[in-house]
Amino acid sequence: MRKVYYIYNPQTQTYDRIYPTVRQRAVSLLRRLFIGMGLGAGSFIVLLIIFGSPSEKELRKENSQLLAQYNVLSRRLDEAMGVLQDVQQRDDNLYRVIFAADPVPSAIRQVGYGGTNRYEHLMDMANADLVVNTTQKMDMLSKQLYIQSRSFDDVVDMCKSHDEMLRCIPAIQPISNKDLRKTASGYGTRIDPIYGTTKFHAGMDFSAPIGTDVYATGDGTVVKLGWETGYGNTVVIDHGFGYQTLYGHLKEYRTKLGKKVVRGEVIAGVGSTGKSTGPHLHYEVHVKGQVVNPVNYYFMDLSAEDYDRMIQIAANHGKVLD
Repeated sequence: MRKVYYIYNPQTQTYDRIYPTVRQRAVSLLRRLFIGMGLGAGSFIVLLIIFGSPSEKELRKENSQLLAQYNVLSRRLDEAMGVLQDVQQRDDNLYRVIFAADPVPSAIRQVGYGGTNRYEHLMDMANADLVVNTTQKMDMLSKQLYIQSRSFDDVVDMCKSHDEMLRCIPAIQPISNKDLRKTASGYGTRIDPIYGTTKFHAGMDFSAPIGTDVYATGDGTVVKLGWETGYGNTVVIDHGFGYQTLYGHLKEYRTKLGKKVVRGEVIAGVGSTGKSTGPHLHYEVHVKGQVVNPVNYYFMDLSAEDYDRMIQIAANHGKVLD
């Protein structure tokens, strides 16, 4: 209904009807229109601040889902790292032990990424700590998986050469000693026969008549044949796979330098050359450059009972012959 406007006339003390012009009507209409638009815009802005726009709601929902997915991914990476660590322990303590191989050094397994900060571009993201931490776990898992894969390649190669390694590892006594009576002295601290002082004896002594056959204890190559201070006439065989054996105080050589020998092949005769107090063979086993107890390398020659007896005999003989 159209509004009607009146104005009071004090002269006539009556209300006179007003008829606004077109301009006045337009101005009034525009004023009401702008006021309405302002109130509407204000209300819309307030609603946006309080409730947000549909697109913002969708973005918040997506961000929440993304954060949840990152948390799930981080937990799964932790689980995968746990499984990988179990595989690494079995690799070092089982597979490599079987093939007498060194474990993969921890410095190599745990190596990280050096140089520039490869995660700097992630620091401006929302929840940057979670994103960077998860990315680091992924990188570490990827690198350790690569290292473990290379380690398994090595184990496969060792499996392929396992039969050859079994032929090469020292596994018999260096002289015929089935009854163990030729066992003179074992590995460890002993009394020096010449100086009467305690000394470390790096091998085992076998007493035997001069000229008694000396056998190669595993397949290999003669890498030394000649005089060695203290040992006299000496033969050294390199068996590969980190193993070497030494035969000392020999009377004569029955092999040649560079010759490939097989387990049980006669390589020399027992003597008493060098620092020796009587005819005997001094025998040593070296593994990766370290002298070890030869008594642990007669497993093809001794039964369990004979092995125990040899350990007792070797331990109870406190005086060496060289």
